[in-house]
Amino acid sequence: MPDVAIPEPFRLEPAGEHRYLAANFGDPGSRAVVYGGQLLAQMILASDLMAETKAVASIYAIFARAGKVSDPIELSVDIVHDGRTMGSQVVTATQGERVCAEGLILRRADGPDLIRHGPVMPDVPGPDDSSASAQGGLAAPGSELRVVGGVDTSDPNATGPAELFIWIRLPSTGGDQALAQAMLAYGTDGFLIGTAMRPHAGIGQNMAHQNIATGVVSHNLTFHEPIETGTWLLMAHESPYAGRGASYGRAQVFTRDGRLVASFVQENMIRDAGTPGS
Repeated sequence: MPDVAIPEPFRLEPAGEHRYLAANFGDPGSRAVVYGGQLLAQMILASDLMAETKAVASIYAIFARAGKVSDPIELSVDIVHDGRTMGSQVVTATQGERVCAEGLILRRADGPDLIRHGPVMPDVPGPDDSSASAQGGLAAPGSELRVVGGVDTSDPNATGPAELFIWIRLPSTGGDQALAQAMLAYGTDGFLIGTAMRPHAGIGQNMAHQNIATGVVSHNLTFHEPIETGTWLLMAHESPYAGRGASYGRAQVFTRDGRLVASFVQENMIRDAGTPGS
């Protein structure tokens, strides 16, 4: 680990062969459920402890059931394959006998370009012209968040298109790329449900876990380029579909000069709290 201040939940402790213990962010008295972004980050870090070569290329996680903030997370790593160019692992997050989440991680050795292209970055105001976010808990500790247009997804009366642009600046990781990936992964989890709610008057993220049942069901994050810390990155979210008690969202992460560094896709549950099965 680098010589920087690392929050305790990002410091995994060995608990046996291919197994690690991790603490949780948050206060059980105010939020009892483990944040999904934390689990994504911890899965990446557990994977990295089991791999001497290759960087994390992508993680696909299924969130089976909610974890309790009051209980530590145990992470077990199963190596599926470790070849010259590609490797894959399954990381399972449990509390006691309960599986909370499972992640399939692809690791890849870097190689020279044969072809290269990328999308055009959205033309939106920069971080200096955007509002500081009050949702700091949805990003890794030490991160800064600024929301383009000052959009507040918690306000059920503030409607708009199903898109959300957020600038994020990650804290320094001392050059540790796995930790940088984990820091970004933490911040990719929390905004696509609110993005899906934006077009719908009377529905806001502040209603979640009260009269609306919401939750991330699956999350697929791909890293295209090394993640830079200490500089602004733009997370461009959109939700092209919501219906049947669910929503689908996707996002791209750009450097300030327009290079695509990561992409992610998320499936969510969004239901009336009284709906059976929610």
